[in-house]
Amino acid sequence: MNKITILWVDDEIDLLKPHILFLEDKGYEVVTSQSGQDALEEIREQFFDIVFLDENMPGISGLETLNEIKKYDVSIPVVMITKSEEEYIMDEAIGSKIADYLIKPVNPNQILLSLKKSLDNSRLISEKTTSNYQQEFRKIAMDLSMVNSHEEWVELYKKLIYWELQLEHIEDTGMFEILESQKVEANSQFGKFVDKNYKSWFKNGDAPIMSHTLFRNKVQPELKGGKTLMVVIDNLRYDQWMAFEEILSAHYKKKQECAYFSILPTATQYARNALFSGLMPLEMEKQYPNWWKNDTDDGGKNLFEAEFLGAQLKRLGLDLKWEYHKINNLKQGKQLAQNFKSQKENDLTVVVYNFVDMLSHSKTEMEVVKELASNDKAYRSLTLSWFKNSPLLEIIQQAQTLGMKLILTTDHGTINVKQPSKVIGDRETSLNLRYKTGKSLTYEEKEVLATKSPQEIHLPNINLSSSFIFAKNDLFFAYPNNFNHYVSYYRNTYQHGGVSLEEMIVPFVVLEAK
Repeated sequence: MNKITILWVDDEIDLLKPHILFLEDKGYEVVTSQSGQDALEEIREQFFDIVFLDENMPGISGLETLNEIKKYDVSIPVVMITKSEEEYIMDEAIGSKIADYLIKPVNPNQILLSLKKSLDNSRLISEKTTSNYQQEFRKIAMDLSMVNSHEEWVELYKKLIYWELQLEHIEDTGMFEILESQKVEANSQFGKFVDKNYKSWFKNGDAPIMSHTLFRNKVQPELKGGKTLMVVIDNLRYDQWMAFEEILSAHYKKKQECAYFSILPTATQYARNALFSGLMPLEMEKQYPNWWKNDTDDGGKNLFEAEFLGAQLKRLGLDLKWEYHKINNLKQGKQLAQNFKSQKENDLTVVVYNFVDMLSHSKTEMEVVKELASNDKAYRSLTLSWFKNSPLLEIIQQAQTLGMKLILTTDHGTINVKQPSKVIGDRETSLNLRYKTGKSLTYEEKEVLATKSPQEIHLPNINLSSSFIFAKNDLFFAYPNNFNHYVSYYRNTYQHGGVSLEEMIVPFVVLEAK
């Protein structure tokens, strides 16, 4: 391994001889310079891993030298050293993206710590993260064998996401692969848990908050006093929320965060209609036959969300001034952002934002998006990039200036599907890749959660012999005819409708304006 080379720039460099000897004794190579001009010439002639730069020098100042260094090579870490504690100097130096800031007199250990922070930071963090996950690995493995309630599953899933976000920043791919195997095992166990317990959630009081109970139990209590903006980002996974949570911290402080469970199928027409109506699909079909559409019916399946919401508000006795907006494209988003001040008199403004859903579906159509979102890390990154530059962030910023409370949630998540599961059905069978409903379905029993009596889980019977099947783990349904083409087309795309931690356990967050 090559020695780390330091350029130390100080007009009183002779006084720093003990520090330089200390660093050389530690294995570092130190080149010295007594002015900013000399330092710039040194940098043009040879490579330096890091620069220690005195702020107060004759000729060009430390700050001027810093700017010239960054113009030449923005990647060189620069540690600013100064006698002055004046705030404007700190602000200018930090604004110029220095690696560290030290105030004279400095001792050798301060210098050594600064070197490690600047040059070894990623390695040290990587080693510490790997070590911490190795310790946590066994505990997660034990939890996996014992978890037996919906509350425990939420905690375990959050723990897996936490480590996934930590490990994605390190270079040890081996650790990441171990975590991936734990996620696969977790989804396998979660599928068994849901298979065993889902029906009972509709019969006893031990059910988690679900799509049809979310508004009554979680949203309604937040509507007392003050104006509220409720944003439903379609298809938003818990890890994606965590990826852009920090952006909101400039405008909002978190009051409450919890997970709730999407109903099955984890698909928009079921889960989001349930959220807005406060009813399960079977009840929607019975009470509002003109608004509810089954899979085999023609026409849009989510055309009456505002009507469902209005009926629920009335049923809950909430006499509110409210508006509902659905954003399906950039133009609609910009339009709402431009006119958002018109919402200030509303007690409740509901915005459904469909971007993430469009992204996940377009991934099967667009090779560019396939490249950009080839795995969960890339999918999070793409969501983050979208959110930073979206009209939605502008809408949220305006809501904050109007003093509005912010509720942010989703209807269901999505999962990257890897393996096909063969299914056979008639022409009336639904088209979704993660669930199927129809009559005479043939499928691999171990790979699905199946119900031959949809009414037991409050789903409509399209005809007398209809059943529902939901794909578990990272499977997707494929028909035997033209199997290979179908599989290559849909493998490694993001789908929803089935049973997985990613699809079912989703975020609900309440934030207050700063």
